[in-house]
Amino acid sequence: MGNINENDVVVLLVDRPEAGLQRGDLGTVLQVFESTPDHPAGFIVEFVDEFGNVQAQTDITDLTQIVKLRYRPVPVAA
Repeated sequence: MGNINENDVVVLLVDRPEAGLQRGDLGTVLQVFESTPDHPAGFIVEFVDEFGNVQAQTDITDLTQIVKLRYRPVPVAA
């Protein structure tokens, strides 16, 4: 789905109180799944706190609720 793949780090863009999650929480995509007659396509994401403790594992079927973090190394200062 889009440019998000398994093992990508994502940030939650909306509150998900039913899962105990808030906007800005970090997660890792565990699985990408296609749609079935019973369920839309999406991701299973594991969210952790700043200490690495699992907060929740939830499915995200609305791509507008997460964004992939991008890492770009900073060049060494001269």
